[in-house]
Amino acid sequence: MNSAATTATPAFRRLIAPAVACAVIAAMLGGVLGEGADAWQWLHWVAKPLATVLVIATALAWPPITSRYRRRIVVGLICSLLGDVLLMWPADLFVAGLVAFLIGHLYFISGFLGDSRLGTRPLAWLGCLLLAALNLAWLWPSIPPALRGAVVVYALVLAAMAAQALGRAWSHAGDALARPARRAAIGGALFMLGDSLLAWDRFHGALPLAAVWVLGSYYAAVWFIARSVARDEEVAGVAQASPA
Repeated sequence: MNSAATTATPAFRRLIAPAVACAVIAAMLGGVLGEGADAWQWLHWVAKPLATVLVIATALAWPPITSRYRRRIVVGLICSLLGDVLLMWPADLFVAGLVAFLIGHLYFISGFLGDSRLGTRPLAWLGCLLLAALNLAWLWPSIPPALRGAVVVYALVLAAMAAQALGRAWSHAGDALARPARRAAIGGALFMLGDSLLAWDRFHGALPLAAVWVLGSYYAAVWFIARSVARDEEVAGVAQASPA
């Protein structure tokens, strides 16, 4: 498999995970405290996109399983960054943010299709689509009619992304791509969880500590998807070189 050269040093690779964790914690803190004090919102506004930028850097830090896969995952993550900013904007840009994330999921699916056929493992698709349908059914009375079309389309594309990731991991079980594909599948499943929590918080009723649960699942999702870019032998080599 061809891979593009990477310029990240081992020290950078060791520091990137703690840096992402710090930015995510700051975004959560700003989100929770900003609900009752506007002075804290700046922390959320700065830390949330910063965390996504660091996740993008993670996808660029290791030699990829293929250059094609990394390009599509990175573009998908950049779309997620745009969605982060749009959803935070003081103006109501919910649909625009939804579209940005939807395009990101299409890029993730495109990346997964580099080594798996569309619709692989129908049971994975059936499970994800069923979960999406049940979630929509429970939320339907609470979703404003003007947003229902956009929410349905987004939910279907999100479910397709998670299903393709899960099916791909299933197909690669036991081969050289097993671990990277499994990381992408974990990321896809966590993306569905995070967006479901966000939908319940927005449409059904405020969740206690929503910023913690929504951002925690979201950043775990994009982290695993970003880490699915790396070739396993490179990850193993860095781990062996790291001090105990």
